[in-house]
Amino acid sequence: MTSTVVHVVTTQSVQSLAIASVVGLLSGTHTAIWGMYKDAVHEGFAARRFARSVVLGALAALTIQASFQLPLPDAKALVLLFGLAYAAERGMVEVWKTFVRQEDQSKYFIPMQFSVRGVPLESRTARIAVGASYVAAVAACLLVIARLNAGASTLPTAVRAALVGLVVGVIVAIGGSWKDAPKEGFDLLKFFRSPAVTVLYALVFAQLTDSYIYIAAASVGYERATVETYKKFFFPMKPPGKFAGKPVLHPHMIARRRYFVPPYLAISVTALLCVVLAVWT
Repeated sequence: MTSTVVHVVTTQSVQSLAIASVVGLLSGTHTAIWGMYKDAVHEGFAARRFARSVVLGALAALTIQASFQLPLPDAKALVLLFGLAYAAERGMVEVWKTFVRQEDQSKYFIPMQFSVRGVPLESRTARIAVGASYVAAVAACLLVIARLNAGASTLPTAVRAALVGLVVGVIVAIGGSWKDAPKEGFDLLKFFRSPAVTVLYALVFAQLTDSYIYIAAASVGYERATVETYKKFFFPMKPPGKFAGKPVLHPHMIARRRYFVPPYLAISVTALLCVVLAVWT
């Protein structure tokens, strides 16, 4: 009897991890495509860079599933895992690019390394120290959010979810503004775009889970997917801010990148349908 139970549990675990890997691959591929779509015309297509997000997305989803055992293949769990893997991959890559990676910044209009008033901080040690403080601050915010699960409060669930979405959205907005504003100027509407999107997603995800950590992280993941889709595909010929005013060095990619649009749309539509299905069931 015991061996039968262990066999069933093991089979279910393997199946859930297999499903998680697929979800992570899809989220990572989604990120890789929008990352390539505009950048490739300026810096070319690099298979290694493209594969980075795909692999990290899969590993993030596997790690999350192994740690938290989401009830896959339930539609609600699929929706949340896609957003969680998306946020985890984006967090790892952005922290690495901003605080760790050593790269010539002259090719950018907006520096990708951590900068102060638009001037890159040259010392890698100093950047890593700032990055560690940033990660600690974000972790502290998530710990506070986690306490909402167990803490007593008279606030309705929707209000809690909206506040959680607002907090993580403001974190995203501050990071973007710190990087972009010294070169582009401060845009109030652009600043509040991320908080508005994360609040909307948080209200949706509050119908799928009572974990505010899941709500917070998944909202960031879907916010990144939504905002980057808007920026990259609704204005295809407008250069990304980091390459503003820079020459198009790889014009052949304008045509080649179109081959990536169908799979991108397929992943986007599938994710959207899963959200609708999860909310309605």
